[in-house]
Amino acid sequence: MSLICVLMCTDSVVDTHETDSEPAFVRLRNPSTDATCLYMLGAGDVQLYEVKAFEEDFHSWFVGQTVQRDGRLLFITPMDPLYLMLPYLNKAGKEGKFQPVDQIVMDEEFPACSRLLSCTHSLASLHHIAEEKEVGSLKFHRYSQEKTMSWLKKKVERTVVALRKKNISVGEGVKSTTYVRVKSEYQEEDYLRYAHGLISEYISEDLSKALLKHLQYVQTSNTLTACFFFIGKRKLSDKPVEAGDDYTKFNSVDFSRKPPKKMTAAQKTLAKADKTGMKTMSSFFSPKVKAEKK
Repeated sequence: MSLICVLMCTDSVVDTHETDSEPAFVRLRNPSTDATCLYMLGAGDVQLYEVKAFEEDFHSWFVGQTVQRDGRLLFITPMDPLYLMLPYLNKAGKEGKFQPVDQIVMDEEFPACSRLLSCTHSLASLHHIAEEKEVGSLKFHRYSQEKTMSWLKKKVERTVVALRKKNISVGEGVKSTTYVRVKSEYQEEDYLRYAHGLISEYISEDLSKALLKHLQYVQTSNTLTACFFFIGKRKLSDKPVEAGDDYTKFNSVDFSRKPPKKMTAAQKTLAKADKTGMKTMSSFFSPKVKAEKK
């Protein structure tokens, strides 16, 4: 039984007019987690694409006259191949010598990684993350931490521009009434933190920390992840709270009690008068009790 999947991609992904080969899924090493991940190389290996899956429980597709049990929706988006080449150059750079790039980007577990060198602008963009040296007609490369940090910083800055343009919510705090933070309150650090988190999904943890330091803002416990907090009502304890001091003086009943008003001169004179035999005003308006008939 053939495998059928549903994709969302641009027309350029499946365009084979300029080449004889077709797009192909390949397994490559994830630059952030070092795990096996699925990617796509376009026709002629000219472009690398990231594959993201949207998955829901109990979901399937009707394709023609058949029902496909795999209900995932795959999103195919362009990706810079330098992200996947970066770990190989970083590892080879520890030797401290210049090497041909085809001897650097190679992996016995993932032989398809060598096809990354065929992507458009891959070789031409290596100067962003490596030093170059030419000997005759040959080029040799060596990983450069300084160049890599500058390249990643530009990636973060471009991401910040895109976030602002798309009005993406990036703040950590929210309004307790609407649960949406006012966009005008976002600071530059909010955008940098969020953009740094997005770029960190494509680089190693060590590079992420180095980039964070390069961006020159303080790392907190939640810097690497853009979080949104829900401010709910405080839950009252089911058990009484024992306190050593008397807190009853702060009860709401005592707060609502108003202090006595100052008496006027007439009220003071009336208070000093002899009230023997006098009735109060309310006694004239109280209902009279009828005497029982004998």
